[in-house]
Amino acid sequence: MSTEATAKATTLDRDHGLRLLREMLRIRRFEERAAEQYSLAKIRGFLHLYIGEEAVAVGVMQALTPNDAVVATYREHGHALARGLPASSLMAEMFGKASGCSRGRGGSMHFFDVSRRFYGGYAIVGGGLPIAVGLALADAMQGRRRVSACFFGEGAVAEGEFHESLNLAALWKLPVLFLCENNLYAMGTPIVQELAVTDIAARARSYGIPAHAVDGMDVLEVEAAARRAADEVRETGEPRFLELRTYRFRAHSMADPDLYRTKEEIERWKRRDPIVLFEERLRAAELISDGDLEELEAAVAAELDEAIAFADAAPIEPVEDLLKDVTTPRSP
Repeated sequence: MSTEATAKATTLDRDHGLRLLREMLRIRRFEERAAEQYSLAKIRGFLHLYIGEEAVAVGVMQALTPNDAVVATYREHGHALARGLPASSLMAEMFGKASGCSRGRGGSMHFFDVSRRFYGGYAIVGGGLPIAVGLALADAMQGRRRVSACFFGEGAVAEGEFHESLNLAALWKLPVLFLCENNLYAMGTPIVQELAVTDIAARARSYGIPAHAVDGMDVLEVEAAARRAADEVRETGEPRFLELRTYRFRAHSMADPDLYRTKEEIERWKRRDPIVLFEERLRAAELISDGDLEELEAAVAAELDEAIAFADAAPIEPVEDLLKDVTTPRSP
């Protein structure tokens, strides 16, 4: 990693600090408003909130360029917002409206925007891993110096796709940045009851992929690690792996009673809230004021009010489009 890149990753100035804080606040408030809309039955099906994990998406996205690809999980609202997908498009998608980023057909778990090279949103655990490897293979074959960044949870580590994808990426030397969001629970199963070896970065190293564990509650540490890894992927054309140790403050989904962990554990992790910690850091450095925070909150609230109004007013796809883009077998 160059000296210039290292300085950029570690230097905290007012503009950069405000940008990081704003993006984390946007995700947190978006998720809170989404939970409200779910309670009002405007959002149906499953809803997986990213509250508590904001530093991961925001930190990683600082290291990616518009030409890089992003593949996410079913808990992808934060990734999509940090990537630049409009809040109005995402809210409309969750409302099942035709103005949504996937025309209302995918809902909460299937955000997609090819113009921003955001390739899902996958409801299948580990389903995005082979997609990212395929995108990286295409780049390698075309000689393009790009990164395919793939987010997935620690629950995917027990899936066959994880091992197959890491093996192929290492064997074929593909430019994939693997990003494991380790929030300690595969749905309701603690990691210690799921994996015999809980050091996930060590699993990646077993395939010959350089891998590091990162404090996923510290946005600056995430950004620095992601910049270093993404730069190495671009320079070498080979994969890198980050285990981002984080925690979700809400249940696995809105349908989850969350009976598998204690309130004391949740409160202990909330003391490491990535937004609160970063705000305190900015205050200690005298980079923000109460007025700055009030302006940020007001701007985010106005944006989300507009997003919900847009989703409410957006049209539902007409019935005659039911089979549009659906492939049917030809008659013999």
